[in-house]
Amino acid sequence: MTDHGTLYVVGIGPGLPAHMTQRAREVITGADCVIASNLYQEFLRQDGTLPPEGEGGEADPEVVRSSMGQQVELTREAFERVRDGEDVANVSGGDPNVYGKSDLVFTMADADDATDVPIEIVPGVTAALGGAAMMGAPLSNDFCTVSLSDKWRGWDEIEEKLRAAAISDFVVVLYNCWRNYERAIGILREERADDVPVGIFNDAGRGDAGRNVDGEAFTVTTLGEAAAHEEDVGGMGTSILVGTHETDTWRNDHETYLVTPRGGRDVEDF
Repeated sequence: MTDHGTLYVVGIGPGLPAHMTQRAREVITGADCVIASNLYQEFLRQDGTLPPEGEGGEADPEVVRSSMGQQVELTREAFERVRDGEDVANVSGGDPNVYGKSDLVFTMADADDATDVPIEIVPGVTAALGGAAMMGAPLSNDFCTVSLSDKWRGWDEIEEKLRAAAISDFVVVLYNCWRNYERAIGILREERADDVPVGIFNDAGRGDAGRNVDGEAFTVTTLGEAAAHEEDVGGMGTSILVGTHETDTWRNDHETYLVTPRGGRDVEDF
């Protein structure tokens, strides 16, 4: 056991250096092996967290490409590397605990009886937090996230969660919006007024480096009009934030923001 390395599941937030924690950077640069998708490799090479492709020296980590279809075999490979004394950084976008890789690692460790493998989760900025920062202060009261992916959860369960969140007056942040987002909006409209503010945001924290053709962007609309913004739902980098009856728009000379007050609406209430 003393000769083992550590398996780190590292959240790099949106991926660019300004939104990655110092701890995440230290773990990646100090690892013997970094497992990351092509997109995350590109982000990590931009500021020198990883060396340019093909230019790594003996002291630099070995970089292994990951993809959605390889997660199980790469996790199993990571266990063996750790047992051989390597420190392995398995890179996850956003935060590993928010629809990231951490659950797979623990599930695999249980299935493979890998209780000897040290595991550390390194948190990162998830899309809900990055998008909220772009749009002002929409998460200052209770909120929840709901994934619209029906790969692991049936739509009946997703609908039940959406309805419960709407009735409970949570601000709701929808992930995986390329799947069934119009259907989700329709359910929320059954429980929440059409004039509730909504923010649709893409590639929060990625500037022009993400997948969205217009780069980092957000649109403020209403729940009643959200389904008409199909052109703003750009794919995997898109999330949608649905406010409550307390959420307001706030404008200055530069932008329109969303604000959900934590308590009252007056300064004296704080």
